[in-house]
Amino acid sequence: MSSLLVLVILLAAAVLAAIVIHNSIIGRYNATQRAWSDVIAQERQKNKILPSLEQVATQYSEYEKGLLEKVTALRSALAALSSDTIDTKSLAKAEGHMSEVVKGLNIAVEAYPELKANELFSKLMHEITEQQENIGAAVRIFNRNVELFNTGIEVFPNSMVNNMFTHKHRLDTFDDSEASAGFEYKPNF
Repeated sequence: MSSLLVLVILLAAAVLAAIVIHNSIIGRYNATQRAWSDVIAQERQKNKILPSLEQVATQYSEYEKGLLEKVTALRSALAALSSDTIDTKSLAKAEGHMSEVVKGLNIAVEAYPELKANELFSKLMHEITEQQENIGAAVRIFNRNVELFNTGIEVFPNSMVNNMFTHKHRLDTFDDSEASAGFEYKPNF
């Protein structure tokens, strides 16, 4: 009788442990999804400054048609982002378009020094800088959640529970290939 009781207790403990592990995997996955939604929300904040950016560009439109095209490409890239699916490639594309817009603005400032004194332009550059910082923070939080999730499904015994019940796959972190190209050091992972 006592060996049967021990067996039942061990079985109940194993089932309880599997449930706790399963729930922790789901919790980490949901945190990663929420962090991704925060990244998308920050990216979409750029849509608020695009009309002002277009206004500045149209003031110098006869010279800066390329900047307007870059703004249009950025708007399209932002519209393609979805909070429903984690797509770091689309995010990288949107970030690339934003870099092109900032480069275009810097070229315009060099060509037209009076633009630098424009109050709307100064406010716009401040907002762009602030938004890029917010996006960077959101991406760091997203990458940390991805790291926790990936570790959570790879360690033992979580990997067993994941393979048997949860069936979640590794997620990709966001990395900026343009920024990492500037580093000479490459870790040998």
